[in-house]
Amino acid sequence: MEAGGVGGILDLREKERTQQAGEEAARSLAAAVRRGASPGGLLRRRRGEGWARGGRPESGGGDLRSRPRERPGRLSQYFQCLYINCYACFVVIAHFLNLSSILTQIITLFRHFAINACLAPLYSLEGMHIITVEGIGNCRRGLHPVQERLAEAHGSQCGFCTPGFVMSMYALLRSSKQPPTKEQIEDSLAGNLCRCTGYRPIIDAFGVFAKTDDSLYTASPSESANGKAICPSTGKPCLCRNETDVNGNESSLLSSVKTYLPSSYNEIDGNAYNEKELIFPPELQLRKIMPLRLNGFNGVRWYRPLKLDQLLQLKSCYPEAKLIIGNSEVGVETEFKNAQYGVMISVTHVPELHTLKVEEDGLRIGSAVRLAQLQDFLKKVIAERGSLQTSSCQAILRQLKWFAGTQIRNVASVGGNICTASPISDLNPLWMSTGATFQIIDVNNNVRTTVAKDFFLGYRKVDLKDDEVLLSVILPWTRPFEYVKEFKQAHRRQDDIALVNAGMRVHITEAEGNWIVSDVSIVYGGVAAVPLTAGKTESFLVGKKLDYGLLDEAFNLLKEDIPLAENAPGGMVEFRSSLTLSFFFKFFLYVTHEMNTKGLSEGLDVANMSAIQSYTRPVTTGTQGYELVRQGTAVGQPMVHLSAMLQIIGIVVADTHDNAKAAANKVNVKYSELPAILSIEEAIKAGSFHPHTTRCLSKGDVELCFASNTCDKVIEGEVQVGGQEHFYMEPQCTLVWPVDSGNEIHMISSTQAPHTHQKYVANVLGLPLSKVVCKTKRIGGGFGGKETRSVIFAAAASVASYCLRRPVKIVLDRDVDMMTTGQRHSFLGKYKVGFTNDGKILALDLEIYNNGGNTLDLSLAVLEHAMLESENVYDIPNIRASGKVCFTNFPSNTAFRGFGGPQGMLIAENWIHHMATELRRSPEEIKELNLHSDGTVLYYGQLLQNCMIHSVWDELKASSNFVEARKAVNVFNSNNRWRKRGIAMVPTKFGISFTTKFMNQAGALVQVYTDGTVLVTHGGVEMGQGLHTKIAQVAASSLDIPLSCVFIAETSTDKVPSASPTAASASSDLYGAAVLNACQQIKARMEPIASRGNHKSFAELAEACYMEWVDLSAHGFYITPDIGFDWNAGKGTPFNYFTYGAAFAEVEIDTLTGDFHTRKADIVMDLGYSINPAIDIGQIEGAFIQGLGWAAMEELKWGDDNHKWIRPGHLFTRGPCSYKIPSVNDIPLNFKVSLLKGVPNPKAIHSSKAVGEPPFFLASSVLFAIKDAITAARAEEGHLDWFPLDNPATPERIRMACVDSITKKFASVYYRPKLSV
Repeated sequence: MEAGGVGGILDLREKERTQQAGEEAARSLAAAVRRGASPGGLLRRRRGEGWARGGRPESGGGDLRSRPRERPGRLSQYFQCLYINCYACFVVIAHFLNLSSILTQIITLFRHFAINACLAPLYSLEGMHIITVEGIGNCRRGLHPVQERLAEAHGSQCGFCTPGFVMSMYALLRSSKQPPTKEQIEDSLAGNLCRCTGYRPIIDAFGVFAKTDDSLYTASPSESANGKAICPSTGKPCLCRNETDVNGNESSLLSSVKTYLPSSYNEIDGNAYNEKELIFPPELQLRKIMPLRLNGFNGVRWYRPLKLDQLLQLKSCYPEAKLIIGNSEVGVETEFKNAQYGVMISVTHVPELHTLKVEEDGLRIGSAVRLAQLQDFLKKVIAERGSLQTSSCQAILRQLKWFAGTQIRNVASVGGNICTASPISDLNPLWMSTGATFQIIDVNNNVRTTVAKDFFLGYRKVDLKDDEVLLSVILPWTRPFEYVKEFKQAHRRQDDIALVNAGMRVHITEAEGNWIVSDVSIVYGGVAAVPLTAGKTESFLVGKKLDYGLLDEAFNLLKEDIPLAENAPGGMVEFRSSLTLSFFFKFFLYVTHEMNTKGLSEGLDVANMSAIQSYTRPVTTGTQGYELVRQGTAVGQPMVHLSAMLQIIGIVVADTHDNAKAAANKVNVKYSELPAILSIEEAIKAGSFHPHTTRCLSKGDVELCFASNTCDKVIEGEVQVGGQEHFYMEPQCTLVWPVDSGNEIHMISSTQAPHTHQKYVANVLGLPLSKVVCKTKRIGGGFGGKETRSVIFAAAASVASYCLRRPVKIVLDRDVDMMTTGQRHSFLGKYKVGFTNDGKILALDLEIYNNGGNTLDLSLAVLEHAMLESENVYDIPNIRASGKVCFTNFPSNTAFRGFGGPQGMLIAENWIHHMATELRRSPEEIKELNLHSDGTVLYYGQLLQNCMIHSVWDELKASSNFVEARKAVNVFNSNNRWRKRGIAMVPTKFGISFTTKFMNQAGALVQVYTDGTVLVTHGGVEMGQGLHTKIAQVAASSLDIPLSCVFIAETSTDKVPSASPTAASASSDLYGAAVLNACQQIKARMEPIASRGNHKSFAELAEACYMEWVDLSAHGFYITPDIGFDWNAGKGTPFNYFTYGAAFAEVEIDTLTGDFHTRKADIVMDLGYSINPAIDIGQIEGAFIQGLGWAAMEELKWGDDNHKWIRPGHLFTRGPCSYKIPSVNDIPLNFKVSLLKGVPNPKAIHSSKAVGEPPFFLASSVLFAIKDAITAARAEEGHLDWFPLDNPATPERIRMACVDSITKKFASVYYRPKLSV
């Protein structure tokens, strides 16, 4: 390492490092390491880099992600998805930088901001204060109010996303001089992902911070008698808080405090926690800024110049050097694309690149300016200059709102985004269309200027030589009657790459009494290797009057200007082509409207105004309704969550994760190309099915019913049901170690089935089960994906551990996890339905196929469950359902929340809607007419008891005010041509039990100690669903003790043997009953002594029992009674009972782009007497949002005949960059959940009902609401017939179904976008 003083000259030659300079720089790095900050000693080796220990760095760099995790006692979130875009690894950076001594212009930066630890090179953080989630508070020292509020509001389930949300909120508070608004809070969380909660409780939790006078962040610092600021760290006067200092803007602490004290907060305000906040370390503020040279592993070098001339000297010596600012692109290249850069130059401290200046001709924007800084600057400029000159500024500002997430914008730079030259850059089309110019400087200080339109030469190639640096961007002011508009359409609105984007500008001038186009620029991104200019269209428009008469010719020219080949990368050719025209049409209407506001043209009619209305999202609201039925000390209460195509051919064992990864990348496997079956349709044609997987169920006589004249109408059709990735926040991982010289094997696994791990590891190693122990404390989400597939990786790690006699840990990267572990099964359903003109269903003939993949796994059980749920809640006198599991050449698909039930019910809802279309009636009328009733015998022989579907349906109709909602939607649709709303109600009936009979058993161990505390061990796994909390409530109520006296131990196969997987929504029923059984045994033993009445507390009673030789330990056991099913006969009672529910949804779609948002969701569920209403409602909301992803957002794209632009058999959507789950921005604007009151369930513990899986399917109400809106759009064109809408209802499917003159240029009215099934 080399360092020079401020303003010094950086030595560029390869001379020996001076010990003094190296130690000084090392101390600067170490200064960032404080309690609550990133540790300064340990950092993980990354490709091409090494380690730093103690006071002197050695050869490394590494990213920040690994550092906090490796510090003893610091077990945090930083190794979550091992991929970017999940945003779980956030840390907060405090940065103070004063460059006034370098330039005459004073540039002072001080701010708190959140960043991705996985993308932050450690060396880039020299001199910064790094605050981790452990640093702001924990259970032992006391929680920070942000953490505590999240727990109290039930905003944490599995907990793996929680640190990211906490740090995002913390960063917002630390950076806000005033309490933030609710809109700002939701915006700050937009990049964070959660798979469990449904986001609503998180938003509610943090909403309180918008209501208070947060003095922590606004009050002035404490002062001593002599007027000097008091250092909160030492309690002595110091310079770190002087009013003239930049740090004076950041009032973290108001009094001296050296330690964190345990505390309970009742109010969320600054006064409650102003003594707990971390300040910016004075030694970092007073340090000297130094240029740096850091030598890394394998010859990698990192430079940090302080002046532009130093940067240019470096470029002259190292022309191929990579310039680094936020590392948001380079980090991806090095981490996931195996890119290698020998020299990296950080330009974060070069003030000439940080310019933000208002000039006569426009704005000068330095290339190193962060996008978040640009946002703030543009807001200020627009406020000062008004709209006349700032149309370009407004367009860029609007586009930045949807550019990545807040945390990426905090570090990503203007110049980095430009020079990366990504084909889907959101900003580059705007730079080009606005007439921006780029200033470029070479190593000889020669400056040249190029227009943005000429800068992009090819895929990732720009007009920038190796000896040149992008200096700044000049954005010109807009002229009178000059309009600029931005466009972007993505799968997900927030933090997603564009499918197509555009920037458009037009200048209108008066000529001979007419207003004509004098200048126009139309640029599209996402359609080619570089942003494309629509040259022919531009030439055509110049000199023309902007009116409806030129649209057809402009559309035809746009088709020529922006061609997309049939197999263009990214696919969706018809949809993306239509977007190019839709964007132009929107721009035309926008300009027409703007001219009309000035009285210069005819205005838009009311119906067309909907095309130009920008999407603005109001603050989310949520309502929860339930009754409290208290049973004992804890049951029935809303208690706080206690936890708040690759093919595997071998494994590589190494000393670090990255070394193992690098070695695996060097393995070259040669395959023979053989014919492959890559879809259900191909499997059916080839007769490719897994052996012995044909199933058939029937009732009545289907053939006779169809042949007779009883059916007034008969319809046929098919339904494609898409798959879904589990996307648990914690990837598959296992730690295995040998015990007793290798005679025993112990493991800690992230699994839903510890017994399965024990069984298969024992089998692989040839050991008896008694010598293999699997333990699981909690897991970061499972959703079925860790029921069977996780055992593969545990077995692989166990072989290595057993052979090497060493501990071995395996953690899958997100992309590997997604490519190898399987997903929710895709299905194909073929139906024939007969019914009367009144809408009464008479007969159903159904064929169901699912895509099992290359091994059977659980595919047969999934198929069976889908068949059992395929009538949903409808009474059908004649029904025949048959099913088969398809053998395909994909990784095996596996269990997922619902276990086939949602797929079966979705097929049913589709043919119900088909019926409604044929009868020209509301689908809700057809559903209500055919609902099950109590006493119905289902088509597989089970008697329906305590059927609550009518009560649920009626309550939902009243709660949602369905009749009035339909009227309001009809009025809206009649007044808006290009935006449509739709509504739908969907019911569900979900059977509870494992359909494999022997699995419906559970064991538990309860131990009472003489101090009155209770230890419970059971066979279930806590994965965010609140199982441990409910079990603790059951034990506490049974023993009549406070909940705080019950502790749930880790799940372990040496405590409770042969436990069934935690699945099927049955774990609370099974393990709750087993724990209750054990508690009742202990109570019966204690009763003789308790009856004496000589004890004042449970602790005294326990001590007395112990003294009289009473056994205070009991093993409880439970089996589900009266169930069983015979698939040979096709009859039986596969379920213990059913959970009922129904949901109403209202959506609004943009018919020109396919964009949509959910305006309302109203859910009513029958959960009996809930053991914990807060947890149950959290499960409902989380399941609904996960189901929303399946229904309308999350699409798996495999290389098959439908996606020839993807390599055959490969998964394209294999990470959060390409696979988009719902975010905060996607939840319903009004989210209401109610539990049916006064309906105890006699079939389960404490009259409760299972909740984990049943609500998932209710999110299909959003899918059918979208279809209702599309139906209104198609009616505008006279198309009233039935049309299919496959899930997920992505923007592509929505747009192409909304038939109009634009879509007809690219596809027929019956076009059906391709789906990997």
